[in-house]
Amino acid sequence: MEQLDFSNWLLLGGALLVLVGIASSLIATRFGAPLLLVFLLLGMALGEDGFGITFSNYRLTYFLGSLALAVILFDGGLRTRMSSFRGALAPAGVLATLGVLITTLLTGSAAHYLLGISWPAGLLIGAIVASTDAAAVFFLLRAGGLHLQKRVGATLEIESGSNDPFAVFLTVLLVAWIASHGEMGVGEMLVSLGQQIVTGAVLGGIGGRAIAAALNRLALPAGLHPLLAVSGAVALFGLTGLLGGSGFLAVYLAGLVVGNRPVRAFANVLSVQDAATWLAQLVMFLVLGLLITPSSLLSLLWPALGVAAVLMFVARPIAVLLCLAPFRFRRGELGFVSWVGLRGAVGIFLASIPMLVGLPDAETYFNVAFVVVLASLLVQGWSLTAAANFFRVALERRDPPSRRIELDLPGQLEFEMVGYRVASDSAVLHGSRPPGWARPALVVRRETVLTPEQAGALEAEDYAYFLAPPDRVVRLDWLFAEPVEAREAEREVFGEFTFDGDVPLGALAEF
Repeated sequence: MEQLDFSNWLLLGGALLVLVGIASSLIATRFGAPLLLVFLLLGMALGEDGFGITFSNYRLTYFLGSLALAVILFDGGLRTRMSSFRGALAPAGVLATLGVLITTLLTGSAAHYLLGISWPAGLLIGAIVASTDAAAVFFLLRAGGLHLQKRVGATLEIESGSNDPFAVFLTVLLVAWIASHGEMGVGEMLVSLGQQIVTGAVLGGIGGRAIAAALNRLALPAGLHPLLAVSGAVALFGLTGLLGGSGFLAVYLAGLVVGNRPVRAFANVLSVQDAATWLAQLVMFLVLGLLITPSSLLSLLWPALGVAAVLMFVARPIAVLLCLAPFRFRRGELGFVSWVGLRGAVGIFLASIPMLVGLPDAETYFNVAFVVVLASLLVQGWSLTAAANFFRVALERRDPPSRRIELDLPGQLEFEMVGYRVASDSAVLHGSRPPGWARPALVVRRETVLTPEQAGALEAEDYAYFLAPPDRVVRLDWLFAEPVEAREAEREVFGEFTFDGDVPLGALAEF
């Protein structure tokens, strides 16, 4: 009976933690605080120095962190359009490699002097916090409803989704270097890096195609499509890691492949994936918060804050300016990319590796990484929207451009059913006509279902349903949006054309 009671208490406690996290999100939204920071602080409040929950299982933390990051990165890939790679892949790639290295060197140097530790130990701290966190970037941009100019948003998302392999490589490399007392060769290091990137990229592409094929070919009940997608992503993460590749890169690329192919029940997959991502974020940050004991941070709080300040105000801006100099970004774009170097769970996750290996002073790495992540979420995460407006890279939008209704058609990949409420001042009622590739299916008028022939011309407050190719649906949004939203939708679809004021008119004419 005691075992049964323990299981019940465990279930009750876990569910209550999630419920408290959900409730805290309402408070965070009200005061504009980043939700990830709230989840992290909630975990700390429930820990040893707060409510008294004792938790120090780094192995379980590593497992939960891996699972959560696999889910989050897969979701990020699913929602990234391949078209956004144009003009953003090269700068993001440079930031994800050279940028991580520059950040590691500058932040590691600061850690060496501020904490009074050896150069290898300082560089290890620099590597642990060097990568921007895809989970934090994806989550805070979307949870905050922030819409960025296409090139800036794509650069940030691609960088954060692809820089983890290099940061993991540097962290594991430096851990091995310290553990072997400097006996590891440079050639072995480079081979390890190449293996992680190549294996992760190849398996990510293959795995994404396999998941998409399984979704399309297997006759599954509707509720199993999302489960197949996310379990396939987690399996790919584990397999890639076992084969020496980067699971982070693999699941992000797999999500990218699945999200840009015709996939059955894709709207259902996205809906469930959204819930899974919220749960993964909440659980991961609660567990990371439980793992830390605030009283243990006091002895190195100020030096750690100094490391965080160097990272945010020196290392990241220098890395961005050096890496993006050849790509002709505007000053405002450079400023925003420099500021949004969000650190999140990946830093704390990587800091658990020295704990698992048993390096000397491993707790120092973990505590410093925790302070850096906390400072980043508090300063950069809280100011995300203000920074976007200050640097003029935000595309303001009150609501989605239209209230699109999506219906899955079993066995049909070329078309999907979409529906819209016809607003009284939408473009479709004022001279604009649906394009020929959008096939009218039915109209609901005053609770009566009509065929397109019976309905005739659309009227205000109708609900119009169309069969349309999935990759063109966004163009229908513009027709059914209200005027203000329509202009914002148009900006999002076509982007903004900007140029410096000193550009000669002749050069503009040639363009």
